[in-house]
Amino acid sequence: MATPLTADQLDRIVHANAAALDLRIAIEHRPGVANYFKLAADMAELVMGLPLGPDDESGSVFTPVSPEVGS
Repeated sequence: MATPLTADQLDRIVHANAAALDLRIAIEHRPGVANYFKLAADMAELVMGLPLGPDDESGSVFTPVSPEVGS
């Protein structure tokens, strides 16, 4: 299991993602955003820790189709 993210790391991640998306987050909302990011990261850690076998592979396969000319 990975080391949990520190408050400083969460703040940096929120800031970096907001900047990358050109998203303005009010100062008073940042702690809540960081809390939800931590919640998502904790859930992702649980999912990533599950063992998977060959039968867990999705059966769905995307097959692209060229558009018909003249349609």
